[in-house]
Amino acid sequence: MSKKAIFPGSFDPFTKGHEDIVLRGLKIFDEVIIGIGHNSKKIRHFDVEKMAQLIQHNFLKFPNIKVIVYDELTANLAKKHGANYILRGLRNTTDFEYENSISQVNRNLNQEIETVFLITSPKYAAVNSSIIREIHKYGADISPFVPFKL
Repeated sequence: MSKKAIFPGSFDPFTKGHEDIVLRGLKIFDEVIIGIGHNSKKIRHFDVEKMAQLIQHNFLKFPNIKVIVYDELTANLAKKHGANYILRGLRNTTDFEYENSISQVNRNLNQEIETVFLITSPKYAAVNSSIIREIHKYGADISPFVPFKL
């Protein structure tokens, strides 16, 4: 039985930190599905379909990485795609508190789901999408933080 993980997020934008988690996740899982979800609390800065295309293109050398856009509960998405794992990255204790609550709810919604947390590589610990959006909004160079040209 193959080990398949969903790596969910709004990825607005997808960062080098996200890329690092996906590539490290491939050492654990046979397949990683990057799920770009709709967050009802956020207004997107970058077009979701364009972001999906850029991410997919970024991982062309990896047939075991797929990118999808979804608008449903992550636990249901995982079940639909036969994934028993949710992959998440943690930068700090604040991330842990937030992600821990979500993982418990996902487990409640789908008993087959296990959430696996990877600690962010130190060189990406300060990188987050909110800061990158702000930098981009004011026309500064975001290329040090994203794995492709936006």
